[in-house]
Amino acid sequence: MTPTSRETDNTALTLAERVKQLRKKQGLTLEALAVASGVSRSMLSQIERGQANPTLTVACRIAQAFSISVGELVHEPWTQSGIEVIRADDASHLYRADDQCRIRTLSPLNMEKSIEFYEISIAPGAALHSAPHFEGTKELFTLHKGAVEIRSDADHCSLKKGDSAHYRADVAHSICNIGSGRAEGYLVVTYSS
Repeated sequence: MTPTSRETDNTALTLAERVKQLRKKQGLTLEALAVASGVSRSMLSQIERGQANPTLTVACRIAQAFSISVGELVHEPWTQSGIEVIRADDASHLYRADDQCRIRTLSPLNMEKSIEFYEISIAPGAALHSAPHFEGTKELFTLHKGAVEIRSDADHCSLKKGDSAHYRADVAHSICNIGSGRAEGYLVVTYSS
């Protein structure tokens, strides 16, 4: 069944209002949203005026800039399920996967960005090095298997299975596998508001 032009117009107007509402709620200018989404300012302006229907790719970029799903962008919140499941085999949550390190996002991609949750696996002798995050950012790493050394600026400590470390992440920091097997653990990143 093909949507009528009236349904298409209603969808464009609904999306226009939703994008404008979210942008203003987050205090973003069109320019700031363009930078955050990778969608041109002129396209965003046309979408907000109901003069353009974005492609799925553009809608995904806009939704990601607002830290919500495309479904939340085009539907009212009460139409969404109250439970969001992240499946173990969902490749979209695989942040990094190479011989040295595997990082899987365990928190929903559309979740508020004040907290992130990851499953980390690091090969023997390898390390996960990170540049400083935003000021006030902290990390909490809990080791499930193996042995690691945590470095946060000039400070460092060693962890063994079951240990946790909470440290500054607004400075250069790293998690180094110092054991003979893979190191596996869980990382929570918190951003100050």
